[in-house]
This record gives sequence, structure tokens and C-alpha cells, in this order.
Amino acid sequence: MILLGVDPGSIRTGWGAIESDGRRHRLREAGVLAPPLRLPLQEKLCFLHEGLTAVIARHSPAALAVEDVFHAANTRSALVLGHVRGVLILAGAQAGLPVHAFPPATVKAQIAGFGRAEKQQVALMVSRLLGLEQDRDAGDATDALAVALCLACHHPDSPVQALVAEALATRRSRRCR
Repeated sequence: MILLGVDPGSIRTGWGAIESDGRRHRLREAGVLAPPLRLPLQEKLCFLHEGLTAVIARHSPAALAVEDVFHAANTRSALVLGHVRGVLILAGAQAGLPVHAFPPATVKAQIAGFGRAEKQQVALMVSRLLGLEQDRDAGDATDALAVALCLACHHPDSPVQALVAEALATRRSRRCR
């Protein structure tokens, strides 16, 4: 199954497409959508929406995962980021994709084993999980791949989820006896 992860940003929005069976993952493509800096917000939002719509059309993912907004000290930045997330989620919804959201700490914990992992640690683990020959640089596209890998483990069709459900069912049936 093909999964698409997105790391939203008004200056640079990272995206990453992976192919996953829930246990093995392979990089398809990753990149960054970077609207011109001097565009008004509404034009940046159009740029990001059109860009992600094109990525979705090119890869036909089964699902989209978007990183949640972290609590920013700057209220204006948080509001702009909320607008960006909205148009990215809209692009997924218009394509008929299930859209999942993960807090940054969940992504880091899932990928690097620690919810406060540094960007370099996440990038190193993304490279390892995708079996890349060269380590990826820490950046927006790598963060988006981490979001996609997080989705691979949480997606309802993932074998990992089937194993978790089976383990929980076994545990419950043992308690009921």
C-alpha cells in the first residue's frame, strides 16, 4: 500500500510517499512544496493545495497522514500553520483519502523511540527504516517520511495493527477464563 505523509509549513511543506506492507517500507518519492516567500497567504495556500493535489494524483496513496500543529509560542504562526494544514487536509479529502493526524511527539516516539528525539535522530531512523544506502538529511521531506512511516504502523490495514489486535484479543480471552 502507498502512504503519503506531510509535514506542513507555510514556507516549506515536506511530503513523502512510501510503499509499505506494514513491516517493510520502501521510499517512492519525497520532496518539498515551497511557495514564493512574497506571495500573500491565500496564494501560498493555493500553491500548497495544488502542489499536494498533484502529488496525490501522481502516487495514488491509500491514505494521507499530516503532522498535527505543535503548540507554538507565536499565536500568528500557529494560526497560519492551521490554515496550511486545512488546505492540505482538504486536498486529501477531495481525493477521497482517509486522513490521519499525528502529534509530533507520537511521530518521534514511533520512529526514533523517544518523543523528544532530535531531527537528526529521526532522519537517521527514517533512513534505516526505508533501507536507504545514504542517510537522509534532516529536513521537511524527511519529517514527512517519518509521518508516513508512523501511519504505516497505525494504518488499520497494517499487519502490525492486525498483530496488535490479535494480541489484545488473546490477552482479553485469557482474562475472561
